[in-house]
Amino acid sequence: MISNLHAIILGMVQGLTEFLPISSSGHLFLIPYFFKWNLQSVSFDVALHGGTVIALLVYFWHDWFSIIKNAFIKKENTAIEENDYPANFLWMIIVASIPAGIFGLLIDKLMEKWTANHLSAAVIFIAFNFVFFGWLLWYMDKKAKTDLAPQKLTYKKALLVGLFQSIALIPGVSRSGITITGSRWIGLARERATRFAFLIGTPTIIGAFLVKLPEMIKEGIGLSFWLGIIMATIVGLAAIKFLLIYLKKSDFSLFFWYRLAVAVIVLIVFFARL
Repeated sequence: MISNLHAIILGMVQGLTEFLPISSSGHLFLIPYFFKWNLQSVSFDVALHGGTVIALLVYFWHDWFSIIKNAFIKKENTAIEENDYPANFLWMIIVASIPAGIFGLLIDKLMEKWTANHLSAAVIFIAFNFVFFGWLLWYMDKKAKTDLAPQKLTYKKALLVGLFQSIALIPGVSRSGITITGSRWIGLARERATRFAFLIGTPTIIGAFLVKLPEMIKEGIGLSFWLGIIMATIVGLAAIKFLLIYLKKSDFSLFFWYRLAVAVIVLIVFFARL
């Protein structure tokens, strides 16, 4: 069982890095590597994702209320306000969530075993992913020209963003980062792309949590699990709010430079330990 202090730290890391485009999976792997802690169980990582799900549902409860209401309650006035969600937006989210669910069932266990059994290769691989996918987000954000309204989102485009999201199963990619990358590619503005990434990430994270829940219960849900969940929720709420405000005036370059700096530090530590 993980110590309470480690649980608190990792919960804070999860809450921050799940929503900022800097990769929660990469950080949850690298933090124990840096400090020479025993690598926490997959069940604990899943518990932390439960905390971020709570943060998503709490922060976006009004969005979800509107999305579900518009999907099942027919409006007398067919005109849709610019920032309102169209009637088919719920189904768009479901379609966008399908690829990650399929790929998760196919390669999740494979990625877990590979990172556990090939520590050195995993460290280099994650460092590379930090740089490449951070750059890809920054590049795609710079090149995006259009401003696609939610009403003009098609199932094809939603599925394309979902395919981007499925890449997040690879450690070091960042679920929010790669999904925002895909959302910017199809033409969503920064704030809309980020909000869409969080919305389609919600059912995906819930699904992963439910799949792993029996394993987590079998391991035992102790105080450390609850501490991690609570910290992931609190910090996650703050991270969501910060990112949505930050992107009103800034781009994603800050996160690219952060990811590059972390990758350099990772490589320095790695070669120093050889």
